[in-house]
Amino acid sequence: MNILHLEASPGWGGQEIRILREAEGMRKRGHEVILGVMRGGALIVRAREAGFVVYELNFRHSGWFICLLQLFFILFRHRIELINTHSSLDSWIGGIAARLTGRSIVRTRHLSTAIKQGLNSRLVYGKLADFVVTTCSSIIPMICKQSGKSEEKCRSIATGVDSEKIVVKTGEAEAFRKTLGLSPDDFLIGTACFMRSWKGIDDFLKAADLLRAHSKIKWVIIGGGHAETYIKRAQEMKLENIVYFTGHLDNPFPALKALDIFTLLSTANEGVSQAILQAAFLRKPLVATPIGGLCEVCIDGITGLQVAPFSPDQVAKAILHLKDQRLFCEQLGNNGYKLVEEKFTLSSMLDQMEEVYRLVSLA
Repeated sequence: MNILHLEASPGWGGQEIRILREAEGMRKRGHEVILGVMRGGALIVRAREAGFVVYELNFRHSGWFICLLQLFFILFRHRIELINTHSSLDSWIGGIAARLTGRSIVRTRHLSTAIKQGLNSRLVYGKLADFVVTTCSSIIPMICKQSGKSEEKCRSIATGVDSEKIVVKTGEAEAFRKTLGLSPDDFLIGTACFMRSWKGIDDFLKAADLLRAHSKIKWVIIGGGHAETYIKRAQEMKLENIVYFTGHLDNPFPALKALDIFTLLSTANEGVSQAILQAAFLRKPLVATPIGGLCEVCIDGITGLQVAPFSPDQVAKAILHLKDQRLFCEQLGNNGYKLVEEKFTLSSMLDQMEEVYRLVSLA
């Protein structure tokens, strides 16, 4: 099958990583995959480095006429059979192009936030999409209600982890801890994300502040994004000696392996986070909010402990409870590893996406 992915987001995060990983996986399975990405988008360079043909497009409303003509050219030149859209702007223009040329179209929804009610959802998720894929199950009822799409034409397919790439060599985790100046008996709490306002970094810092009297509890934030804001906030809270920032790491797995507990305290927007899946695969006990798809991985009392959004006091309480329950932590970690192996692998994701593509193409 010849597949065209469209992405209007210019950034680089879980959404763009999902597109690239899926494209690579589908190519290995014999499909031809082409990408159309917003001009200047971070996905362009990475996709071209991976050997894909990538077209730079202007998905903004002011450029729609030219963009539509370019899409017609791409569709016919590469004999595209199916379009997969990923953001709002590319869903509109991609949907129109698909309908005018008789192509099948899948809309992938990566966030767990509410979609706009009214004509927008009726068109983008209804008329301009043959099938809707989400990255967490909690938003399917909302999409069906607001778009009129039947549940048979919606499916939750989480972004799977490539377990073969989650490799930590002997000594790498210990070496990471040494870069932070930690002693062997320090208890390290961490989170990993592209720092945005809804990733719960404020609550992470507030929990660290609440537990500052526990000198052996240390905290680390792995990842880039709007780091300056939170570094300044940590300094204002005088947390420099217990909270560390790594910045973006090309290989975050030694850092994740070095943790005693992994947290993700998102307050909105989450699907099923890659970071929480990677941490679970590395057998880390989890502390997370039940936002979006996080509760599908952090199952309360099974793979971790759930805390309410905007509740650093609950986070602190959960950390202290787990710190004194090492055997329980080990059990949570083992359960998390099994969960990822059973439900959240890259192979499973590709199997499910292939099935959706076949269903749509045969309809």
